[in-house]
Amino acid sequence: MQRGDLVVVSLPGAYGKPRPALVIQSNLLAELNSVIICPVTSELRNAAFRVTIDPDASNGLQVRSQVMVDKISTLPRARTGPIFGHLDHEAIRAIERALLVVTGIA
Repeated sequence: MQRGDLVVVSLPGAYGKPRPALVIQSNLLAELNSVIICPVTSELRNAAFRVTIDPDASNGLQVRSQVMVDKISTLPRARTGPIFGHLDHEAIRAIERALLVVTGIA
């Protein structure tokens, strides 16, 4: 599992239904038993911190979706499903910009 991979997760609480999620954790932390992700939703909103992704063969998404950068979560790697896709460089850069806004780094 690497940064930019899309996997299926079941998060605790209100976002608990099985859903796609984007791995945002650095590849340098691959030895950890946990992984940092952003859930993905098909309920589109007009928000600067939500990155819209169109489905294609490489990302494996079935419908137009948004990465919920405002809902960053950490969970055990054992609670992630198999990798079903990967985001391209352009999408990863957009997510990195949104992470800066959400975390207040920039």
